[in-house]
Amino acid sequence: MTEIANLTLTQLRDALKAKEFTALEATDAYLARIEEAKALNAFITVAADKARDMARAADARLAKGEGGPLEGAPLGIKDLFCTEGLLTTAASHILDGFTPPYESTVTANLWRDGAVCLGKLNLDEFAMGSSNETSFYGPVVNPWRRKGDAAPLTPGGSSGGSSASVAARLCAAATGTDTGGSIRQPASLTGTVGVKPTYGRCSRWGVVAFASSLDQAGPIARDVRDAAVMLRSMAGYDPKDSTSVNRPTPDYETALGQSVKGLKIGVPKEYRVDGMPDEIEALWRRGVEWMRDAGCEIVDISLPLTKYALPVYYIVAPAEASSNLARYDGVKYGFRSEDAGDILSMYENTRAEGFGDEVKRRILIGAYALSAGYYDAYYLRAQKVRKRIFDEFAQAFAKVDLILTPSAPSAAFGLGEKTDDPVQMYLNDVFTVTGNLAGLPGASVPAGLDAQGLPLGLQLLARPFDEETMFRGMYALEQAADFTARPEPWWAV
Repeated sequence: MTEIANLTLTQLRDALKAKEFTALEATDAYLARIEEAKALNAFITVAADKARDMARAADARLAKGEGGPLEGAPLGIKDLFCTEGLLTTAASHILDGFTPPYESTVTANLWRDGAVCLGKLNLDEFAMGSSNETSFYGPVVNPWRRKGDAAPLTPGGSSGGSSASVAARLCAAATGTDTGGSIRQPASLTGTVGVKPTYGRCSRWGVVAFASSLDQAGPIARDVRDAAVMLRSMAGYDPKDSTSVNRPTPDYETALGQSVKGLKIGVPKEYRVDGMPDEIEALWRRGVEWMRDAGCEIVDISLPLTKYALPVYYIVAPAEASSNLARYDGVKYGFRSEDAGDILSMYENTRAEGFGDEVKRRILIGAYALSAGYYDAYYLRAQKVRKRIFDEFAQAFAKVDLILTPSAPSAAFGLGEKTDDPVQMYLNDVFTVTGNLAGLPGASVPAGLDAQGLPLGLQLLARPFDEETMFRGMYALEQAADFTARPEPWWAV
């Protein structure tokens, strides 16, 4: 039954409603693929029994002619979303054995619409990373390989398990989170579609927090239509989340195929960064021509504060992380060090043993930025520049409807190639962090292959809560790029 896995989410949805096969058959097909793809290390927890129970319940609803928009669709869930009764780790040793007694709002929305939970996907520890190498459970391997080279590549991060599993057809679609590019960058590196909605569009309740003013949930899917269907189910107002925005959720699928003629597409000159490969520059120019050919007006714009985005992000995000991660102390849940003579040593040793190096690094940076004598010099100043970045985008969007940039500064790189240089690793987010700092919706669409046969993506940014226009632009890019490449299934051999 593995041919079921070649169907897109929307094709699967329609086939299930037409009773061409059952949700249980679809679930079993995906579980079989997951079993033979252990080399990718995309899943932390495979919930086979839970998935089959949910599939049977979906089949019962479908048999009655009922069912939601995602009825019977097998999904992968990034292991940052709390799932009731199912191990939730944030890919960290410090959450060993944690099974939440509650469900995150986003996953509850997906189950409400009939989706099936295949399991929990690997990620960078607490979503802190751009290569999925900081996970306590080991790195995820990109299903793509360079031509003639078997060296393992990163699927991007932090949502590397999500991007790899979608690219390898281990699930129909997946959830991700994006704090500085953690949906869009892995989507670019795996030839998938990744959408970061406007901050406040999807509830953060029940999502393990990294940086509360930046985190936003979104989908990773095989094509733009699948991403639109996923986002509609994931989004929605949630009174349990004080940052959730109370406004209707559009039917994003209806925006697809609408004409983009007359839309103004901004091209920011500051995104031409030093050392960017010629292939990415060429792809960007090609994307501009695709939009022009579709009837869009191309407008050169300037976003001079772009150069400050990464420094601002790497003050704000670690500062918020140092505060959010203070709750992990070994007292109520998760890992507790056995090497402790008193309460203070228990705290210290639990955190020292439970957190990985990258998480410790960011906690230290954040605590320093918030400390007495440095708060004004670092954190407060960073927040002021962040507001200026937001204002700069607002001025740009007074002139244009969408902004087109590359998604990532390179194609997938080898595991271990950048782990010794945190600054080089942080530069992976150079094109994406501005969207998080300004709270904008952004998306990556696969647009071509580099000379080594690896996928490259293009990014669109839109006005806050104007995902519909963004989806129109994404669909136009997708149609023009006609990206149909697939990784060779070496992991199944």
